[in-house]
Amino acid sequence: MGIYIYNSEQISAIEESCQKTSSVLKELEKIVDDGVSTFELDQFAKDYISKQGGKPAFLGYHGFPSALCTSINEVVVHGVPSKKVKLKKGDILGVDVGVYFNGFYGDSAKTFKVGTVTPEVDLLLNVTKESLMKGIEKSVEGNRISDISNAVETHVNKYGFSPVKEFVGHGIGKNLHEEPSIPNFGEPGKGARITNGMVFAIEPMINAGTYRVKVLEDGWTVVTEDAKLSAHFEHTVAIIDGKAKILTL
Repeated sequence: MGIYIYNSEQISAIEESCQKTSSVLKELEKIVDDGVSTFELDQFAKDYISKQGGKPAFLGYHGFPSALCTSINEVVVHGVPSKKVKLKKGDILGVDVGVYFNGFYGDSAKTFKVGTVTPEVDLLLNVTKESLMKGIEKSVEGNRISDISNAVETHVNKYGFSPVKEFVGHGIGKNLHEEPSIPNFGEPGKGARITNGMVFAIEPMINAGTYRVKVLEDGWTVVTEDAKLSAHFEHTVAIIDGKAKILTL
C-alpha cells in the first residue's frame, strides 16, 4: 500500500476526527470510577461518538465487538468491555478509542487511574507518557521511523520497564491502520524517512516487567506474560512544516 502523504485539507479533516477521539477520552475521565463496569464506559462512548456525528472506528473492525478497548492492570491492549468487569480502587485502565468521521480516522489512548495508585504505578504511567512525548519529539522531517522507536525504548529502559514488541504504532488517515508500522523498540536510523504530510499514531505499550505477552482465549485480550502491569498512551500526529503536530490534544 505504501505510505500515504496527505495534503493540508486532508490533514484538517483527520484532525477533526482526532478532536472527536480525544474528546471521548476527556469525557470518559469524568466517569471512570470504582464500581463502574467497562461495559458502561463502552455504552457511553458509543452514544457520545454518535452524538458527535462520528462512528466508533473499532466496532466491528476485524470482528471486534466494542467501541473501546478497555485494558485493566496486566491487560496490555484489546481488552473487551464487559458487564462483569468492574473497576476497583487502585486499578489502572488503558482506554483505546478511534473515531471515523467524514472519511477519515482518529486514534488515541490513555491510561487512567482508578482512585489512588502506588508510587510505582504512578512511575510506570508517567514514564510511558513521557516516552510518547520523546517519540513525538523525534517525529521530524529527515529523521527515520525507527528514531521514534528508539527514543521510546531508550527512555523506558532507564527505569527498568519494557516496550511490548508484538504490537506497534501505525500510519492512519483514510484507513485505521496504514503504513508505516512504528515499533516501540529498535535501533535508530532505520525505516522510512519522515516527510511532511505523513500522519501516524505513536502508541507506547510499556510493561512493568517482561516485554512478553500472550493472547487470552477470547482471541482479543492481550496480557503480560508475568501478570505485571502495563500502560498505554497514544497520540495521532501529522508532520507539518517539518515537525509533528499532535492532532489528538
